[in-house]
Amino acid sequence: MSESNKTNFSNPSTFILLGIPGLEAAHIWISIPFCAMYAIAVLGNFTILFIVKREPSLHVPMFYFLCMLAVIDLVMSAFTLPRMLSIFWFNSREISFSACLTQMYFVQCFSGMGSGILVAMAFDRYVAICHPLRHSTTLTNSVVAKIGLAVVLRSGILALPYPFLARQLPYCRTNVIPHFYCQHIAVVKLACADIRISSYYGLFDLLFVIGMDGCFIAVSYIQILRAIFHLPTKDAWLKIFGTCISHLCAISALYITNVFSSLMFRFGHNMPLHFLVLISGVYHIVPPVLHPIIYGLRTEQIWGRLLQLFTHKET
Repeated sequence: MSESNKTNFSNPSTFILLGIPGLEAAHIWISIPFCAMYAIAVLGNFTILFIVKREPSLHVPMFYFLCMLAVIDLVMSAFTLPRMLSIFWFNSREISFSACLTQMYFVQCFSGMGSGILVAMAFDRYVAICHPLRHSTTLTNSVVAKIGLAVVLRSGILALPYPFLARQLPYCRTNVIPHFYCQHIAVVKLACADIRISSYYGLFDLLFVIGMDGCFIAVSYIQILRAIFHLPTKDAWLKIFGTCISHLCAISALYITNVFSSLMFRFGHNMPLHFLVLISGVYHIVPPVLHPIIYGLRTEQIWGRLLQLFTHKET
């Protein structure tokens, strides 16, 4: 490659997204379950938002945080799944360099927001179970709004280095990204320079957010379990514990897929590339699908209101 060509390519105007490398012939078939799950995610999360808005009895911190989580899931999946489907259906593979960095930033940003909201929901459960008489005075609307703002600011700041570091790298090898969106590590691996700073920062961000949030959640649930074990009857124990099941399932859906996907892309060198990309797709679609299903089925207020709406329509 001549020096002039190398210089010109060091600032690519566009990247090419491959989709799922090695499975291009099966893209149409792969798109069917992903499209179905994306439709379920959009319908389920909009249903959560609609029911909470329509039902005044649900205007409490727990459901405010649930609405925040629904918005995060909708935006997070909107930044990746439509792009995946456009590659599968219309072979629309080009993405500009600026759009790629923008997508990278918002995906990282909203991923961190989801974790932060789960911490807020754990704190809400802790106050409601361990200090029920102080719940309404502790988690006021103003406090809920400040918690939401803090989650947004933390995630927005932590995500800033991703596009900044990626923009500084020279891309003189290829502009073909072996992925269906501009995942941070998949993009920086295309650079013909030392990417250790970018890679280390990504690992630090993952471990810092998951580690810090996981500690807060663990402390909250340790206190909740201590309170539960002091309850006088088994029925009361089961009732209180049942209110936490939805949140624990949501935590598992987000953290397990996130950690597994991120670590596999960094250290799973012997894993097939198409498997790693598929795992990344699972991370971006499974939590938005599961969250409304988990909370819809496990939360009596939402399930009851949903059944009431359908009953009124039939009559």
